Amino acid sequence: MEFPDRSDVDGLIDSQPLPGFARVRYEPATERLDDPVGAAREALDGLDLGGLPAGATVAVGVGSRGIDRIDEVAAAVVDRVAERGLDPVVVPAMGSHGGATPEGQREVLEALGITEATVGAPIDARMAAAELATVPVGDADLPVYFSEAALAADAVLVINRVKAHTNFTGPVESGLAKMTVVGLGKQRGAKSFHSTAIAEGYVEALTAALDVIERETALVGGIALVENFEEEIGHLESVPAGSFLDREPELLERAYDEMPTLPVDDVDLLVVDEIGKEVSGAGMDTNVIGRYRVLNAPDPETPDIDLIYVRGLTEATKGNGNGIGLADLTRKSAVDQLDLKKTYANALTSGSLAKSKLPVVAPDDEFALRTALAALGGYDPETVRIVWIRNTQDLGELRVSDAVVDDLPEAATVVGREAVGFEDGTAGFETESADGPDASDPDA
Repeated sequence: MEFPDRSDVDGLIDSQPLPGFARVRYEPATERLDDPVGAAREALDGLDLGGLPAGATVAVGVGSRGIDRIDEVAAAVVDRVAERGLDPVVVPAMGSHGGATPEGQREVLEALGITEATVGAPIDARMAAAELATVPVGDADLPVYFSEAALAADAVLVINRVKAHTNFTGPVESGLAKMTVVGLGKQRGAKSFHSTAIAEGYVEALTAALDVIERETALVGGIALVENFEEEIGHLESVPAGSFLDREPELLERAYDEMPTLPVDDVDLLVVDEIGKEVSGAGMDTNVIGRYRVLNAPDPETPDIDLIYVRGLTEATKGNGNGIGLADLTRKSAVDQLDLKKTYANALTSGSLAKSKLPVVAPDDEFALRTALAALGGYDPETVRIVWIRNTQDLGELRVSDAVVDDLPEAATVVGREAVGFEDGTAGFETESADGPDASDPDA
């Protein structure tokens, strides 16, 4: 597909003066776990592995999210399993991610720092999943699948972060239960779950499927992590099988209290430098941007963002641009990064088709910003409310237009004043200082 270049569209929208920007450091009070690696080793002892004979196989399910120090935590759990005379094997627990192929799922784990060498155990990335049973959920029948690699083990445990989900709200959202059902369900299990959940409810489908897995497999529990605002591990604990649905609501409440958010709720234009699967399952956290865009689930009430411009993809997402459809604008260089096979595998499995639509594609930053400001209507550089972030995970430092500064909370501090400049259409920030402007590229 060919998109218009600057010469094709340059005369369609007049150039507008841009507002000034403040560089802001945003540091809400938060808690940090000093030794998550040691805590992970100790937490494993809270799971029932005592009845296993020496040499028994323990499948350790690890997913595709960019969890703080997940490679170290996974390695610590694997090491502790081995110390107990058992044989650990890592199983990717990520549904259809990585293009729904063994090679792709290994690639995703490697991007997170998890390889056989770093974790100290073999990785069994086969995509085969066995159907355990079919259970009724509302008016639908839900086939429940489980990874054959995990099913072959003598015990199964999962490691995951408990956090707000990107498609729904409920007492249980993203965490151990969802990784067990969807992640270890591989592509077939993820597709079955999402198809039923869209029609009958996510929590209802999750509860029914987890009950089958707990009954039919050797699941012993999981290691739950909760991250703070800085995306650092703030809490870690083991949760035995049979207790996921009881314990996760409290952990989720803590995650909501700690999760990254924008410092203001009323935004005309949000500029996002990068999206990626390691940032969020939806490419960018839907709770940060205020957009779910799924059937049978209303969008969050806050924040209220009129337009979103996505500039590119992370390296670690390996072309999976799921979430780009949540934006109103992107640029040609971002589209060039897309691997549609991986992106579509994610969209077709989850059923969230809107997240993989292409927004309007601008030739470069300069024209994208010009287009967005014109689309706002009645544009005024003195009053326009723009927030510019690296991604929805790293919100400790960001930029806001001058009109936003007076509304910043106490936890936000202005650390510099900047102006946007362009070189060959690519945006960069010029820091105002006594010695003159100092270019700072937001892509860096």
